[in-house]
Amino acid sequence: MSMLPSTPTPLPSTPVPVSSLTPEIAARLKRDDAGLVAAIVQQHDTREVLMLGWMDDEALARTLSSGRVTFYSRSRQEYWRKGDTSGHVQWVKAVSIDCDGDALLVEVDQIGAACHTGERTCFITGGDLGAVVGSAADSTEHTTTEHTTKES
Repeated sequence: MSMLPSTPTPLPSTPVPVSSLTPEIAARLKRDDAGLVAAIVQQHDTREVLMLGWMDDEALARTLSSGRVTFYSRSRQEYWRKGDTSGHVQWVKAVSIDCDGDALLVEVDQIGAACHTGERTCFITGGDLGAVVGSAADSTEHTTTEHTTKES
């Protein structure tokens, strides 16, 4: 009989899908290679985009069933419920899935800052990248639909 200590089983490097999410919703999700879906967080009344987080099936299930937003942290490889340590809670108002199933829109009532920097949104500190501002009135490009007919 061997007295060697057992080797611990390594934890997976990606989230393990837990089926507390309904199969109907789970079937609609298109996850990345790590099993995650992008979750865009938006203030429900002003439509202000607050942040982008990542969810796996379990994080989404927790979000849908608790009234609070839960993410999966790619860097810490663990679940985190927004506001548990900072007090900056995100109260869920609605959760939608996009037409491709690869992104979620989480509408919230944000209490305090959404960003870990203390800013209201995660897009303030990063800042504007200086894109040229376009306008449909200035456009010289037109979209046309071409119809081809088969000559007899």
